[in-house]
Amino acid sequence: MSDARQERAAAYGLASALVLVALAWLVPTVTGWQVHPRADRDGGVPPLHGLWDPKVAPASVAALALAVVVTWRGAAWAAALRWRPLLAGSFAVGAAWMLALALVDGTAGISRVLGNPDEYLRTARSVTSVHALLSGYVDRIPLSAPDNWPIHVAGHPPGMLLFFVALVRLGLGGDLAAGVVVTLVAATLPAAVLTTLRALDREQLARRAAPYLVLTPAAVFLAVSADAVMAATAAWGVAALAVATRRGAGRGWPWAVGAGLLLGSACLMSYGLPLMGVLALAVLAAGRSWWPLPVAALAAIAVVALFALLGFSLLEAYPVLRDRYWAGVARERPAAYWVWGDLAALALSAGPMVGAGLALVARTGPRDRVLTLLVGAGTAMVVAADLSQMSKGEVERIWLPFVPWLTLGLVLLPERWRRPALAVQAVTALLLQHLLYTSW
Repeated sequence: MSDARQERAAAYGLASALVLVALAWLVPTVTGWQVHPRADRDGGVPPLHGLWDPKVAPASVAALALAVVVTWRGAAWAAALRWRPLLAGSFAVGAAWMLALALVDGTAGISRVLGNPDEYLRTARSVTSVHALLSGYVDRIPLSAPDNWPIHVAGHPPGMLLFFVALVRLGLGGDLAAGVVVTLVAATLPAAVLTTLRALDREQLARRAAPYLVLTPAAVFLAVSADAVMAATAAWGVAALAVATRRGAGRGWPWAVGAGLLLGSACLMSYGLPLMGVLALAVLAAGRSWWPLPVAALAAIAVVALFALLGFSLLEAYPVLRDRYWAGVARERPAAYWVWGDLAALALSAGPMVGAGLALVARTGPRDRVLTLLVGAGTAMVVAADLSQMSKGEVERIWLPFVPWLTLGLVLLPERWRRPALAVQAVTALLLQHLLYTSW
């Protein structure tokens, strides 16, 4: 594709994302359509689960400085660093970016979300028996249960709650301490995606993608969001699967087992993460190796089966959760809006430049098979989640596991677009953090 055609495709993709975001805000605002972006109906800002809350703080200076430095020099550093320093740098800069954004709200920006009674941490502090937790978990999902779980606990399998139970027992169960741990786990996401690309013989693409993976608007929602832990768990499972394909059956089987254990654990953190199977298949196809599939699948099934033996069955729980979801906020959020409003929220969380990247992948397709498979899998997961109608709103958080794989399309941007595109992503994050109370 010529540079001119590339630029036109990128421009159309970016414009489409921006128009979608504008419509998602304007249509309910101008028409008065009640789409209920917040469960408490207190004046949310569609399509996000948040409120207007303009602010500036000392941490704003750090966030802005980091954005400027990474935008200006990030691509050069990613190209020049040796591989392990690149991974370490992606973690360090990613953590700094998330913390700088979160601290615009002061230390409450790190502790507030996890301290919310609807979240996991308060429940985790009350758990005295893991066996009793698992054996009685499904019974406490319905709204009609006298001791029903809080919203986030009820809405997810027990894996995420057990993560916080572990933090509590390790002495890291305070709101602030747990928030820092979650943020540090989230900061490993870029390294997981870079590892996947390198294992699939795409190191140069990985280096080009690194600044976009780090300086992502999703950082606003990744910091201290439990969904970030889910995203990291799933991403490292995919990375282990990619390494297995590279090493062959003789040396790769431990990696395949590890991939299955991580992906199985991710499925026990979110009912939506079995969709990561689409990405796993894409990785195997990209690596042109299918031997890890039965090994990883058996390991993942073993994790799910172990939880079933201990009292929690995914197959039993999901229909109960679905009934609770549709008895609650899902009933009030119109599908006619959220089927496309969700995509607008994703365009803000992932950044509007992802629209340009997706347009370029669609146009270039077979020119890079690996990239097409990974971004295509990310797109397929989003479409499936959207059509399921089990994610009406709040997807800026719920769809975080899909965001890094969509972000990879940005490596196809024309040369003169790359630095401005990174600036657009950074400015999106800064605006989201400084203009809104995002609830996450």
